[in-house]
Amino acid sequence: MKPTRAVLLDLASIDRGDIDLSPLRSMCERWEIYDRTAPDETARRIAGADLVVSNKVVLDWGLLESAAALKLVCVAATGTNNVDLAAARELGIAVTNVRGYATPAVVQHVFALMLAHATRLVEYRQAVLDGAWGRSDQFCLLDFPIRELSGRVLGILGYGELGRAVAHVAAAFGMDVLVAQRPGGAPQPDRLPLAELLPRVDVLTLHCPLAENTRNLIGAGELALMKPDALLINTARGGIVDEEAVAEALRAGVIGGAAVDVLTVEPPRDGNPLLDPSIPNLIVTPHVAWASRECRQRLMQEVAENIRAFAEGRERNRVATA
Repeated sequence: MKPTRAVLLDLASIDRGDIDLSPLRSMCERWEIYDRTAPDETARRIAGADLVVSNKVVLDWGLLESAAALKLVCVAATGTNNVDLAAARELGIAVTNVRGYATPAVVQHVFALMLAHATRLVEYRQAVLDGAWGRSDQFCLLDFPIRELSGRVLGILGYGELGRAVAHVAAAFGMDVLVAQRPGGAPQPDRLPLAELLPRVDVLTLHCPLAENTRNLIGAGELALMKPDALLINTARGGIVDEEAVAEALRAGVIGGAAVDVLTVEPPRDGNPLLDPSIPNLIVTPHVAWASRECRQRLMQEVAENIRAFAEGRERNRVATA
């Protein structure tokens, strides 16, 4: 059954005026599209809607229960922690997400962060801006040691589509890849328990979802197991790492560097331990690993396909079934 009234709650976090919304608009004749929705606006905006699309706006039990006409929630993302899935199931509301749309962009960002650390890109750029190259008595600056990725060991925690795509590119750089056993998962012969993997890797990259068994998975104890020149990369979710522990590990030289694209609370209006500019060897980007134009266009197309499938009575990318 085709939706009759659809609401998109937070377009501004997906579209900057550079993507085509026609695939989405074609799924329903009556759309109400909002750039942003504050918590105290959500109930009023979803009242009477049978379809709601949300990127990050929270839809908790009370909000879902108050939306009597609601039949389908489309999360315009892979992570669904902004929707109470148990409530949706009990209330008979189907929930879908989008998978695989961000793979090229995220892989590209992971290696951009890895290469920025390996080549000391940030430090050399600043040295040039500060005039150090102009004052040099030779043709080049050798102030910051550069490392090659070739021959280094990459550890991957979370070996779904993203983890596998990162491993594929790592092979092109000549890296050796080790895969961590996900906590709570069945043991697999080609994967290592985290405590065995951490001392062996030069780079650890995280691609697992945020769940109770992954919250603060990388803390002070895990960081202490890593090599003193190892690099930690997190483009997954902020809560997977203990941010205070990472900050302290970098200050104390427990690990060699870190690069994060996600924080526990976003945006970090009240600060965050990883935003202290005095922390050495840290790169923080503002949750943009997924944000290429091509990626955001795929996201809208995939949401539209989820709606089409629901209207035709098919299950596609369901995370909660009515």
